[in-house]
Amino acid sequence: MLYGVIAGTGVADLLESPGEQRLVQTPYGEVAFAVGTLGGQEAAFINRHGPRGFLLPHRVNYRGNIFALRDLGVQRVLATAAVGAISEHLIPGHFVLLDEFLDFTKARPLTFFDQGDRPPVHVDVSEAYCPNLRGDLTQAGLPLGERLHPAGTYLCAEGPRFETPAEIQVFRSFGADVVGMTGVPEVVLAREAGLCYASAAVVTNWAAGIASEPLDSDEVAEVMRANMDRLRDLFAGAIARGADRPGPCRCQSLGGEWPP
Repeated sequence: MLYGVIAGTGVADLLESPGEQRLVQTPYGEVAFAVGTLGGQEAAFINRHGPRGFLLPHRVNYRGNIFALRDLGVQRVLATAAVGAISEHLIPGHFVLLDEFLDFTKARPLTFFDQGDRPPVHVDVSEAYCPNLRGDLTQAGLPLGERLHPAGTYLCAEGPRFETPAEIQVFRSFGADVVGMTGVPEVVLAREAGLCYASAAVVTNWAAGIASEPLDSDEVAEVMRANMDRLRDLFAGAIARGADRPGPCRCQSLGGEWPP
């Protein structure tokens, strides 16, 4: 199984065929996932917030999810992210193919390699999001036209609260284009596991202080649901384009010794 998909807020399932529900035991707990097809290929689907979608961002089993995909033999991971727009040229309903991140999380396990009885692992994240997967997504997203932005910097806040207007102004000064709560440590753990990883962020709202209306989590989920078909088409198109590409990718050489 070459591809895995990780989705979050408002995304129940992105598989094209009905997924077979499975459970896998990992050193970090049990992980639920589905196996079906997407883009003509077998793919695994994980809701990062758990089967019922109730896990808050700081409670997500990031290590379990990535470990499960690696254990299944997945090599390429496509992820979604619901984000607030900091850059004002981004509009709710637009898609951003992330190419950089800023980590403002505070209290999450950040690595697989923290046992203390093995040499430290410091993975390179100079190009954290796989360029090959990002290229596939870019080509698959051409029908989206101006809705698709081929690059953007994601700032991961701890949550679960939304950010203050003052925080958003600071984040803007740091060069962040969008803000979310789940992209880190997921992208880093994928790199540690030697997986190709790319994330298509969906702008669901303007960040605090940019729009006059209060932020509403129900509206965030609704925008994600409204873009489910576009997301599915985007990921299916990327998988169809990349499935025949020979491997391994450079991403596989940048991870730590596996298993951790």
